[in-house]
Amino acid sequence: MSQEKKYGMLIEQSRCINCKACMIACQAENNVPLHKHRNWIDESEVRGTYPNLGIDFTPNQCNHCDNPHCERVCPTGATFVNDDGIVLIDYNKCIGCRFCMMACPYDARYVDKERGIVDKCTYCTQRIYQGREPACLETCPGKVRTFGDLNDPKSEISLKIATHRTEVKYPETGTKPRIYYIID
Repeated sequence: MSQEKKYGMLIEQSRCINCKACMIACQAENNVPLHKHRNWIDESEVRGTYPNLGIDFTPNQCNHCDNPHCERVCPTGATFVNDDGIVLIDYNKCIGCRFCMMACPYDARYVDKERGIVDKCTYCTQRIYQGREPACLETCPGKVRTFGDLNDPKSEISLKIATHRTEVKYPETGTKPRIYYIID
């Protein structure tokens, strides 16, 4: 019997040039309202000394945690973890109370005022269940993200994690995030 799929993502932030193509593709693919985002890029402070200066860019989004605090605090059960590990929202159950937003250490959710709900990244399930990549991956010129099945030791993501030093954000929260960052 084969093990169920468990999706995750690996981010090579050193490859990010802050073009924001991932943000625009996600917004278009998922009908995200203007000025709201399911993914975003943080800029760190300038490093180095003049004239050799640089800025680091860090792509971010929902971490699709194994132990998501957002799920635990949702009073209606709208937030749930799918069999493949993707944290989703049942929009018919969401009352827009924002408890999930307060519980998320990654600040990965936003309020969709028009629909009266809270929303976030879904890894573009409408695409991955058709065998396509999430929109943010497909459009990225730097190939910053790798997406795949963490339970498959031969998947590209598993091979990259096995051969690079990686970290997750805020491990001390106990959320067990499934977005990994290459640190070497």
